[in-house]
Amino acid sequence: MAKDQTGFSSFRFCCCILVFLFALSSIPLLYWSCFFGYGYYYIQTTMSNENRSTNLLRFPKAWNHLDFSSQPPQRLLKIALFVKKWPDENQAGGLERHALTLHVALAKRGHELHIFTASSSNSSFPLYPHFHISRPTAAGYLDQAVVWKQFQAANATKRPFDVIHTESVGLRHTRSKNLKNLAVSWHGIAYETLHSDIIQELLRNTTDDPVKSPALSERVKKVIEEVKFFPNYAHHVATSDHAGDVLKRIYMIPEERVHVILNGVNEEIFKPDVSKGNAFKSNLGIPESKSLIVGLAGRLVKDKGHPLMFEALQQIFNENSTFRDNVIVLVAGNGPWGTRYKGLGSNNVMVLGPLEQDQLAGFYNAIDVFINPTLRAQGLDHTLLEAILTGKPLMATKLASITGSIIVSQEMGYTYAPTVRELKKALYKIWEDGRESLQKKGRFARERGLKLFTATKMAAAYERLFLCISSDEKQEHNYCIYQPQFN
Repeated sequence: MAKDQTGFSSFRFCCCILVFLFALSSIPLLYWSCFFGYGYYYIQTTMSNENRSTNLLRFPKAWNHLDFSSQPPQRLLKIALFVKKWPDENQAGGLERHALTLHVALAKRGHELHIFTASSSNSSFPLYPHFHISRPTAAGYLDQAVVWKQFQAANATKRPFDVIHTESVGLRHTRSKNLKNLAVSWHGIAYETLHSDIIQELLRNTTDDPVKSPALSERVKKVIEEVKFFPNYAHHVATSDHAGDVLKRIYMIPEERVHVILNGVNEEIFKPDVSKGNAFKSNLGIPESKSLIVGLAGRLVKDKGHPLMFEALQQIFNENSTFRDNVIVLVAGNGPWGTRYKGLGSNNVMVLGPLEQDQLAGFYNAIDVFINPTLRAQGLDHTLLEAILTGKPLMATKLASITGSIIVSQEMGYTYAPTVRELKKALYKIWEDGRESLQKKGRFARERGLKLFTATKMAAAYERLFLCISSDEKQEHNYCIYQPQFN
């Protein structure tokens, strides 16, 4: 009995912390509601009328909104990057793809890259950076003692590093706390994951006592741990507007140390190409008579929302033969739910497996709308950005990172609460709206995407941040000051 009381007290304590944190988060929610109303008008008016210079370290919006020079800077940097593993170009997760896209772009602009990683594929980085390879730990992380010695050796040369960049905790906070010229990019933080955990708990549809399922209370403890050690990193890059707001308000990091730079993807690969889309459809034998082609892509696993999508499609196919006969669903990616999609027993669900980037470009051009059913409230999924640049409208789960940075209005696409009922309603909505409406949304999405989500925009923003935090008072140019460019 005493053991049960102790367990209940511990759970109640964690719940109290959880309530407190979400009470704090009500401020961001109010903030975002204002941002897309009066706030949006205010910021647009302010930026259009503001001729004076701006301190970038206190800039409240994503740096992607700013226009930086397309020419390489006068000062070229020596950059150290810490990343758990260096990806193969065609088989990269979100964090690894971000590292690859960003640092290839920086190398092309003339900067000297040193990559500290546990694995390498030189074929995916043809610009010959300096790789510092080490054996990963049993858990798959960088061996901190080894990479730190490698870093110190490379830093002790005639030219020390101008800036250090770590993708998430590639470089642990115990090593980073004395590095003033360091920036960490967060692709997911524990506070965001709380939302995902709550969704997963609700979808379990069980009457089990929550005291016996400690995932939520453990996540609260993880949030507290992060609040404690995050200040050991000098500068923080949030990859979504929502994450930036959480870092400032919930994690209480000073605003001049938090910077929002949205993810970007290669605009030379992901762009509208009707002929490529037609060829992709032709190779799959998709007849012109089909009224709608829906696309899914990414890891086909539980936390990406595929059980929910599978159930919604199964119910619709069973209850609406017209939808079943006229809509094609293309599924790109690998994972256990690929086999289950095949098991729907319908000729209009095609599971394509993993695709290389050029094939993905054809895939996006072939579809009418892209759906990302993810239940992970972390960062900005690259698949959404790839679809946007290809000129496709989106449908995605109503998560703060998505609604705050990507699908900011109905002009770009659709959002839904993560339940089978709401997902079905959204699927029927895109079917009823039809191709003409979807094409209009896609054009609007691409127009906004070109302003925010290209690899060029992302790299220019990071370059300027790196120049800023590596500057000192002796240098003639203050890269932390932004001067508006006028045509």
